[in-house]
Amino acid sequence: MKTKGALLYQPNTDWRVEEIEIGDPVQGEVLVRLAASGLCHSDEHARTGANVLPMYPFLGGHEGAGVVTKVGPGVIGIEEGDHVILTFNPACGVCRPCSMGLQNLCDQGADLFSGRSIADGTYRVTAGGKPVLPACLLGAFSPYVCVNQSSVVKIEKDIDLATAALLGCGVCTGWGSAASIGGTKAGDVVVVVGIGGIGINAVQGAAAAGARMIVAIDPVAQKRAWATEFGATHTFASMAEALEPLRDLSWGTMANTVVLTVGELHGDMLQPALDLTGKAGQVIVTAIAGANKIDAKVLLPELVLYQKRIQGALFGGASPRTQIPKLLHEYRAGRLKLDELTTSTYTLEEINQGYDDMNAGKNLRGVIHFTEADW
Repeated sequence: MKTKGALLYQPNTDWRVEEIEIGDPVQGEVLVRLAASGLCHSDEHARTGANVLPMYPFLGGHEGAGVVTKVGPGVIGIEEGDHVILTFNPACGVCRPCSMGLQNLCDQGADLFSGRSIADGTYRVTAGGKPVLPACLLGAFSPYVCVNQSSVVKIEKDIDLATAALLGCGVCTGWGSAASIGGTKAGDVVVVVGIGGIGINAVQGAAAAGARMIVAIDPVAQKRAWATEFGATHTFASMAEALEPLRDLSWGTMANTVVLTVGELHGDMLQPALDLTGKAGQVIVTAIAGANKIDAKVLLPELVLYQKRIQGALFGGASPRTQIPKLLHEYRAGRLKLDELTTSTYTLEEINQGYDDMNAGKNLRGVIHFTEADW
């Protein structure tokens, strides 16, 4: 089918909304008409050149939700008309990581930036007859996506799809970074560095887990104000500014967990995060660094003498098929704020403005809404 999508043709250029063609679903695939797609910072890394991709053009977008309009042969448990959330890492359910309960590390994720479909290794998206690389084999900056069944999670139809879209990445990743892989317990001290679409949900996750003190760090005053609305007890503009106050507030014990959710990770951020971390504490690294970055700088004796840990986190360390239903339950129960996360909405044609607003600190999460005019 012919539709449109936001494409990048090279780094350091703007998105261009152009006609694309999406193939019909083959074995194990579904076609989804999207209601909304979140503007995540990971796709901005492609626009700025922080991550140089293996091929172009690149169809961005990996955070979306919509309605299944066509089902390929061999699909199990999904029918036309079902409401689904896209997940940026597929979960086949049978590989070794999936069998261990680590669906967020599914082996099918190895091909996410090949552009080739899981089903048959061909390109499902083309532009002008040439192959297109869809973000995470999704390409949600388009009103339609053709994806493998392992990349969708079925949800109840009473949930607003534009609201549900954010669970495909930002909400689950942030919440899980504090509450799942972060293991926050009642009475803990948690520091969240970087209050964007992921960091704000780390604040929510820490609050829900019972943290007694949640310190939100961001240079943008409005983001610090938002953080207090989502559960932060204290806010600071930088890690350096937070260091001595946190020492006083915690009676010298510092944080149990520091979650790094900045827009782009740099190696010199790790030691300041460790400085905020107490004995036997941990730094959860959720932020993405530029490709091939190997410049991490830490005071090595500190890891041994104080038993501090640095832990990476993908999708918050949780499995999408369990985390998404769980957080929808939290939303229904009033313990998870979803509606409040969307601070601005855009058409697909306004995508560059959406990212400019994100970089200016105006949004927690900007969201593209698709309408009948797009479908």
